[in-house]
Amino acid sequence: MPTIRLNNGVEIPQLGFGVYQVPPEDTAEAVSTALEIGYRHIDTAEMYGNEKGVGEAVARSGLDRGEVFVTSKLNNGFHGRDDALRAFDQSLADLGFEYLDLFLVHWPLPGIDVDYVETWKAMEEIYASGRAKAVGVSNFQAHHLRRLFGETDVRPAVNQIEVHPYLANDELRAFDADHEIVTEAWSPIAQGKVLDDPVVQRVAERYGRTPAQVVLRWHVQRGDVVFPKSVNRERMQQNFELFDFDLDGGAMGDLSVLDRGERTGPDPDTFNYIPG
Repeated sequence: MPTIRLNNGVEIPQLGFGVYQVPPEDTAEAVSTALEIGYRHIDTAEMYGNEKGVGEAVARSGLDRGEVFVTSKLNNGFHGRDDALRAFDQSLADLGFEYLDLFLVHWPLPGIDVDYVETWKAMEEIYASGRAKAVGVSNFQAHHLRRLFGETDVRPAVNQIEVHPYLANDELRAFDADHEIVTEAWSPIAQGKVLDDPVVQRVAERYGRTPAQVVLRWHVQRGDVVFPKSVNRERMQQNFELFDFDLDGGAMGDLSVLDRGERTGPDPDTFNYIPG
């Protein structure tokens, strides 16, 4: 499994397993299967409600804690400094861990009464404590990041954003790269929408691979961290088998020109959801 070095020297596996929308009661089994297949990077979040299942699967896997890279994200309802610190403590308790490999601010939430700069300063405290090996952001635009650069001390290690062939997000990815921030791609197959695209189908047929495999390989070759989600063991296995083939320049270009700026999720500049 290839890794990418973050700006603080931490190595992150380039392929992970995401548990977004995996029911809490099914999470331990799904993550256990992923670990059996060979995944060593699990991406969860407080708002997913399934951190306990992730921790249970890691604990019963027989793997050392240091062999599994685990990411979680701050709940949108806890952006104030003290709330963020308590929420992080709760994540560690739910996971049963002494530390997280990566902790992210889930959304910038520009319309709430707590400024995300205050939230990021809490993340800096968490990082300084050593209980998060790296900290980063999710769904931050370039203008959000510029404010952090000007008003805080620790640069985010990653920016987890929506990326797929229908939303290549190249301008933001380039901004991240210029500032030594690794891009992570969520919704990497656009919730399945790109898999029926005739171009994707043709590339998959040419390489004798599934449509998901060629799209995920496109992400890998672009240098992003990617974490597909499936609870089907066969698809989980297929999604893991990305490192024994390469897409040539023509195939990469064919997938890249599908970009049409189409989101499957919310716009970070207007999204202000707080869980009830």
